[in-house]
Amino acid sequence: MQDFLKNFSLEGKVAWITGASYGLGLAYAVAFAQSGAKVVFNDINRELVDKGLEEYKKLGIEAFGAVCDVTKEDQVKDFVAQVEKNVGTIDILVNNAGIIKRIPMIDMTVEQWNQVIDVDLTGPFICSKAVLPAMIEKGSGKIINACSMMSEFGRETVSAYAAAKGGLKMLTRNICSEYGQYNIQCNAIGPGYIATPQTAPLREKQPDGSMHPFDRFIRSKTPAQRWGKTEDLMGLAVFLASPASDFINGQVIYIDGGITAYIGQDPSNLDPSKMQDVD
Repeated sequence: MQDFLKNFSLEGKVAWITGASYGLGLAYAVAFAQSGAKVVFNDINRELVDKGLEEYKKLGIEAFGAVCDVTKEDQVKDFVAQVEKNVGTIDILVNNAGIIKRIPMIDMTVEQWNQVIDVDLTGPFICSKAVLPAMIEKGSGKIINACSMMSEFGRETVSAYAAAKGGLKMLTRNICSEYGQYNIQCNAIGPGYIATPQTAPLREKQPDGSMHPFDRFIRSKTPAQRWGKTEDLMGLAVFLASPASDFINGQVIYIDGGITAYIGQDPSNLDPSKMQDVD
């Protein structure tokens, strides 16, 4: 059993998580660090990088962080070179950096559309392209893409985001198809609705004590009848980054409490007294 559990270890691996100054990226990084990996991350500006470094220090994690815009190929190449010089060759890449613009399609400008596509789809292409040569040479590597339920579903006001995440699902499969022969695995995590500080306003009780309408909507669509926690994502991230998943490739795995398998129920049937809170 002890030898088997070693398959889940990331000891000695270098893991790059893009946009990991906070949020889900930080959660992935913490999970990797606790599993033995050396953590490196980038973000769009110095303020965010410093914020991330401070947070990692509080958690007792020695991380390498630098400013890098994932949509700029020259910056990505420079970042990878810095990591190779200061930390080591990148073994694991998590394409976590992303943005969303909630704008009705007919009101969205081409510039706004392009910004979302650039960060959420072109960025993972650029970053993956930058690490693949060393992974090919080494004969191993893990790429994990941050997909979404919007990789499968449409929803009002998120046309660019859904298009990007749908494209990222297919990029995941294509990296698998092209580079699986080099023992490189590319898979994706598709989070459901996760309880974070950013989503807290959507879970607040109303002045009359009732549930927020969006909170009720999400719970009615989720068999677990709760929002996810960042901790719910950490185990899968470690699994997909570890040798335990060496024969899993080109897959999108949804951590959503069952929402992608469920047509949903009438929100009026929900019993708030039986619901689990995650805050």
